[in-house]
Amino acid sequence: MQIATHLRQEKFLLIAFVVAILGFFIEHSILEAGKTVSLIAAALFVGVIVLASTRVAHHAEVLAHKVGDPYGTMILTLSAVAVEVLILAIMMGSNSSPTLVRDTIYSAVMLDINGILGLAALLGGLRHGEQPYNDDSSRTYTVMIMTAVGISMIVPEFVPRESWHYYSAFTICAMIALYGVFLKMQVGPHSYFFSYTYPRTQKAAAAGTASAPQEEAAEDSAAVSIGIILLGVLIIGFLAEFMSVFMGEGLEGSGAPIALTAVVVAAISAAPEILTAMRAALKNRMQSVVNIAMGASLSTVILTVPVMEGIALYTGQPFIMAMTPVQTVMVAITLVVAAINLNDGQTNAIEGMTHFVLFATFIMLTMIGL
Repeated sequence: MQIATHLRQEKFLLIAFVVAILGFFIEHSILEAGKTVSLIAAALFVGVIVLASTRVAHHAEVLAHKVGDPYGTMILTLSAVAVEVLILAIMMGSNSSPTLVRDTIYSAVMLDINGILGLAALLGGLRHGEQPYNDDSSRTYTVMIMTAVGISMIVPEFVPRESWHYYSAFTICAMIALYGVFLKMQVGPHSYFFSYTYPRTQKAAAAGTASAPQEEAAEDSAAVSIGIILLGVLIIGFLAEFMSVFMGEGLEGSGAPIALTAVVVAAISAAPEILTAMRAALKNRMQSVVNIAMGASLSTVILTVPVMEGIALYTGQPFIMAMTPVQTVMVAITLVVAAINLNDGQTNAIEGMTHFVLFATFIMLTMIGL
């Protein structure tokens, strides 16, 4: 009975597993059917990957609920980054674009800060007015993102090509050092930087206490959640390989923007975070939104860069990591606006709208090939 219950709960992962098996048998038939069929298949695989990602995110949230903030949102963002890195690594095998990694990281920063944070603050602000959070967390995230992006995606523009491997090795060490100190702060003595104590009424507290045993009984064990997260990431990896092949075939010669693939990868990894952040904002829990949006952006830069740079050093083929002038300007505007908006411990609908307009600008620039 318990196994049947688990199977019903994990129907999305079962669907993903079946689709991955089907992909193995019908891959060549789809490619032979032409570009249109390949593009439809790619869209189907994107949808299935998103469904599988929601289950990975669900079990990350189960673990997050057990350990609380800031550990909870860290688990959620790390699971999303793991999916993103896996998809990127697989797609690099079939995608010859040397800018895919750069464009994906840039797209993720735009999606996390301007898309997730902007929409959450806008919707939450319209419902609740001003929404409080711990401004220590936002300042820490912002300065870390500025530093990581500057080192890994702006400075490389000035590094001579013959010295790229030295700077790549330095970048790996710098990102690991930054994340090591950040992680020590996030889970160590300064963990209060990334948490916020929400007031609870006596009635709500009593209700929460009464329902806690039921919730605990309904939740999966930590071991089960960890196992399903690992299985889900593995299935997503297989799906991503087929998606990459179909998308490459479908978009070849279509005139679609080069960065479209990068936006798709960033959107896939961020899909579960978007749902979680929207729920948190509507429940007036802006600290979780800040941790998810800013934490995901930081994790994308500071963890994806060293992995991909390591692959570049191993293969001897460098990626183009330096952002274009338009990308640099958009990131600079985004981080300046974030530093101003997230400096007072409260968000509102106007602040959310400024970020969401920046996100719309990013979409428009992508559509016209910038």
